[in-house]
Amino acid sequence: MRNERSLSPQNRRSFLAAGAAIGGTLAALGASAQTRTASAKHKVVFELNTPAPNGWDQIFHNMDNILQVFAADGVQIEAVFFGKGLSMLLKKNADYAQRLKEASDKGVILAACQNSMRAAKVTTEDLFPFAAQVDSGVAELVRKQEAGWSYIKGGE
Repeated sequence: MRNERSLSPQNRRSFLAAGAAIGGTLAALGASAQTRTASAKHKVVFELNTPAPNGWDQIFHNMDNILQVFAADGVQIEAVFFGKGLSMLLKKNADYAQRLKEASDKGVILAACQNSMRAAKVTTEDLFPFAAQVDSGVAELVRKQEAGWSYIKGGE
């Protein structure tokens, strides 16, 4: 014999109202994030696939310059690290840890290529905790450019 509990009409309305409130809150949060993304007039994606130190310092200067110049208009920046550039996002890269963290704190997305990670036997635990991941570095660059992002090649 099945033991079923049924909700009273009042409890059912309360349950549905709570669900609607939670759903509305989640939708508002999602819309807010999309508005911030959509409100950025300038969207720039950097590529870095060179080993240290080829252009590693320069990429920070370029990102800071863009953040400063376009601050009033709104700007989004993503840096995609793949191939030999992936090593920049490794925790063992203490020389750049502070600068990478500062860039992340400014809202720059620092994305590691999962294809390069697999090839180099790098795990998520090997990356700085603020590093994002993308399935393919070159595919991410294509997606961004197709979405109207400006592309800048980092390195020398």
